[in-house]
Amino acid sequence: MRRGISCRYARKKSALDRVGRRRTVASFAVKAVILSLLPEAIRPAGSDRQGSMRLMSTAVFTPKFISFDCYGTLTRFRMTEMATEFYADRLNAENLPNFCKDWTAYRFDEVMGPWQPYRDVIANSLERCSKKWGVEFREDEANAVYQAVPTWGPHEDVPGGLSKICDKIPLVILSNAMNSQIMSNVGLLGATFHRVYTAESAQAYKPRMQAFEYMFDQLGMGPEVGMHVSSSFRYDQNTATDLGFGCRVFVGRGHEPSNGNYRDVEIPHIGALPSVVGL
Repeated sequence: MRRGISCRYARKKSALDRVGRRRTVASFAVKAVILSLLPEAIRPAGSDRQGSMRLMSTAVFTPKFISFDCYGTLTRFRMTEMATEFYADRLNAENLPNFCKDWTAYRFDEVMGPWQPYRDVIANSLERCSKKWGVEFREDEANAVYQAVPTWGPHEDVPGGLSKICDKIPLVILSNAMNSQIMSNVGLLGATFHRVYTAESAQAYKPRMQAFEYMFDQLGMGPEVGMHVSSSFRYDQNTATDLGFGCRVFVGRGHEPSNGNYRDVEIPHIGALPSVVGL
């Protein structure tokens, strides 16, 4: 009798196991189909057409707010162009790209300490970079760069992409900028923003957590209900990961290599962002 019960139990368990395996396979298949329908540009990080369960485990994330880096992500950042023009009389053409790359690194280093005016960030970093390369630093050139910042407009894809979202989800800017400059840039973006926050107001530059925490306090919302969009891992997405944003969207502008560990979705431009939030 016990043997018969055991056999019947074993047959039943085997049948249930087969059903479970079929359901698992079907689940993978459905997710693979869904994933294959997504445009290549907005597939989740590390995904493939076979359907990674790690990436397809959640539905479309609908944030309560979307925060953006501004300079570089939305606004076309022209520091390299200006440095290339200014230093053409001191460096040969083949060295200018490396000089600009070093200046980028020095600017990042300047924002890691206590807050200082953005004018000083530009001037100090350019002076340090010039010293490294053994060329003359001219303060008037640093001032010219600072004065030019608020005149810079958006990447071409920005107005169209943002205009499809701004009346449905609150858009927020968190920028390493001065209060006196940022609104000129925002006015050129072609969309309405719910809030605009600067490093000056937060008294801290990104990537420091203090800048993000200031935004959370002002919004009265935490990172878990937000989506952060940036073209920089060093300034934004690494910290966004540590803080636990609900979704991290990396915009591949080409000035930093991609890193699947610090993004949930990668898009080539802001025009693809509405699809990420299901619009």
